[in-house]
Amino acid sequence: MTTNNNVYNNVRIAGIDIPANKKIQVALTSIYGIGLSLAKKVLDETHIKLSKRTKDLTENEIISLRKVIESDTLKVEGELRQIIFQNKKRLKDIKCYRGIRHKVGLPVRGQRTKSNARTVKGKAVAVGGLKRKIEKK
Repeated sequence: MTTNNNVYNNVRIAGIDIPANKKIQVALTSIYGIGLSLAKKVLDETHIKLSKRTKDLTENEIISLRKVIESDTLKVEGELRQIIFQNKKRLKDIKCYRGIRHKVGLPVRGQRTKSNARTVKGKAVAVGGLKRKIEKK
């Protein structure tokens, strides 16, 4: 039997359970606002190897990760979502072009909408086409 230095089964950072079997660089991307490049910078700052798995982290390493990620310099999870929401709300309030596009639910950054934009517009809704009624004679 191998003993694990990690006392916790689940590593919880910024209110998110980090996957245990993934490499720590990839596992950190499950936190909203952290991508691969930012995860690498955080791991370099905390002196944790990129190849290490989450389940193999020591308690001190977990604490140092928490300190860096939950510091005031990084905006992640709820705080970042709130900032993005406020930015969109400001655009809607001043009724600029981008704000109107957000409000209507169309692409904001100039993409075409004739044939694409299904992700933003949602599922296609059929316009009640002409139905022929068969009359019995």
